[in-house]
Amino acid sequence: MKKRLTPYLENIAESGAACLVTMVQGNVLLLAVTHWVTAAQTGILAGTAAATAIALAKTENRLILAGILGLTTAVVDYFVHPGMIGESEYTEAIVTGLGAAVLSYLVGTVIAAFRARSLRTASSAGETAAGD
Repeated sequence: MKKRLTPYLENIAESGAACLVTMVQGNVLLLAVTHWVTAAQTGILAGTAAATAIALAKTENRLILAGILGLTTAVVDYFVHPGMIGESEYTEAIVTGLGAAVLSYLVGTVIAAFRARSLRTASSAGETAAGD
């Protein structure tokens, strides 16, 4: 169960974090409760949509996973609240989607590197113990 729930929670967190930072245009000192509520709505909806799409796509490709999360975040962000960045009403949603995609890719890469390092450490510890 934990293995299935973790990617879903990661999607929610990455989407929500991208929305939160984009809404205040990077100035986290401006964050208010309303920003957190809006970001939570975006994160939950986009995370759920992305998790569903990823399950249907049946892929482990980190770039595709990031693209799906970015696209769903952009669409959901557009419908959850009006954009306040740039000339177009779509600009904030696009920036939020790109932020979620980049965050997803980076987090996935770091987690994969950490897991690979842990496996190498565990296997080398096993070899050392066997050699004694």
